[in-house]
Amino acid sequence: MSWRISGTYVASCSCNLICPCPTDGPPTSPDGQCRGVAVFHIADGDLDGTDLSGINLGLVNLFPSNLTSGNWKLGIVVDATASDEQAAALEQIVSGKQGGAFAEFAALTDEWLGMERAPVTFSNGDRPSGSIGDSSWAFEPLEGPEGSGTQTTVKNAAFGFAPEFRVGRAPGHLSALGIEFDAIYGETADYEFASEMPEGAAPGRG
Repeated sequence: MSWRISGTYVASCSCNLICPCPTDGPPTSPDGQCRGVAVFHIADGDLDGTDLSGINLGLVNLFPSNLTSGNWKLGIVVDATASDEQAAALEQIVSGKQGGAFAEFAALTDEWLGMERAPVTFSNGDRPSGSIGDSSWAFEPLEGPEGSGTQTTVKNAAFGFAPEFRVGRAPGHLSALGIEFDAIYGETADYEFASEMPEGAAPGRG
């Protein structure tokens, strides 16, 4: 089956600045595990004719060690305004059952936490924010060199939801799908995932 989704995401996790997961390093959170959440605003998307445009999707993760060590826990929260058909399609995609980019997660995931429905919001801009249920976070970019007017980015990481993403802080106390943590690190970028992607372009972290 053919699918694609694209838009913008904003993520937060328990690692100290800067999260080492994109470079397959061990998590730097207090207990040595990376707990994270991300909201993906789907500006445009579909799964074999099921329109997914306009939906907000929350992805929840627990990485107990560096990413390639596996034993991940993953689950999703689909915005309550989405139809049951749309929610089921997104679970099929993110769980890897429809192949493509997210299928690479399957071999590393020890426990699929399932799919829940709740309010999921996304606000775009220079400092995008997201929320899942009662948990919310806002991205605070790390500035580039003084006077440059730029922001710090990570580019061409081994794992990432985009080839280049802005990094910074996204503090808050977050809880979803049984995973609870104090958030520190944040990142954001535009993304595009599909059932068929160029080699090396698949997503890699939450």
